[in-house]
Amino acid sequence: MNVRQLRYFVAALEFGSFRKAGAALGVQESSVSRRIRDLEDNLGSALFHRHSGGVLPTIAGQRLLPRARKVLRYVSEGAEIVDAVGRVKDGHLRIGIFSSLASGFLQELLRSFHEQYEGVQLQVLDGNPAEHVAAIRQFRLDIAFLTGTQEWPQCEADHLWDERVFVVLPESHALAGKDEVSWHEIVHEKFIVMEAAPGQEIHDYLVKHVSSLGHHPRIEPQFVGRDNLLTMVGLGAGLTLTSEATIATQIPGICYRPIEGEILPFNGVWSPKNDNPALRRFISIAKVQSKRQAMTAMNRPYPPPTGGGPLQSRDRWQ
Repeated sequence: MNVRQLRYFVAALEFGSFRKAGAALGVQESSVSRRIRDLEDNLGSALFHRHSGGVLPTIAGQRLLPRARKVLRYVSEGAEIVDAVGRVKDGHLRIGIFSSLASGFLQELLRSFHEQYEGVQLQVLDGNPAEHVAAIRQFRLDIAFLTGTQEWPQCEADHLWDERVFVVLPESHALAGKDEVSWHEIVHEKFIVMEAAPGQEIHDYLVKHVSSLGHHPRIEPQFVGRDNLLTMVGLGAGLTLTSEATIATQIPGICYRPIEGEILPFNGVWSPKNDNPALRRFISIAKVQSKRQAMTAMNRPYPPPTGGGPLQSRDRWQ
């Protein structure tokens, strides 16, 4: 028994003849007759009384009809679901982030995707790079956005955008009046970082840069979220670092100043074995947006919001 046989069987009963059923299905009457005969042979029972005016169901045919209709309905519903997923009319996308959604490339990307595929549910998760990459390999995440230029085994990656590195200062700080600051000016400062991601990555980033200047940084972990950490900076608990997308977050008592020459590359990372159609559309939109931003940067220099020199070095919080 197959779906085509059931479809012909139901049509023959609904139209009362093989000829009319064939016309409705766009096939020859002989095809309908042959498929139904095969079905009867497989079942070992006649399904129709055949007469000159058409066909009538036998008792077996009457019993089979409601079940055949149910099977065809399930098959049709399944095909519609698969079609909707394939055309990304619905579905889900799980995204790991290592940046702020307050502004910038990632915010624009999520907005653009939602506008085009509003039926897809987006789930965004914060976390550290190791957790995100492990989740991608296990298909618990579809894609993650991480800093750095390294390779992630068993994953594909594409560099999509860059963000400058900013130091977060109290408004009363002596460096608040500058357009940008250098590492030499902040090596003796105390820094605070979150215990949660990306606190450890920022800690390592500070150690690397401050140690390269011959100093050991003073860094204190804080068990608070991003907004409360910035508030603590305003209260004089210490300075911290953040990426460019975060500076849209306005917290009373603080200011953001770019660090000379410091820039973070951001990459999309995903598994090549992930067959989620929504992921493929998402990656395509991300690449188009990345190329558009690169063209804009080539045609119109992208100046720091508070002035300063060109961005030269490339680093990572990884």
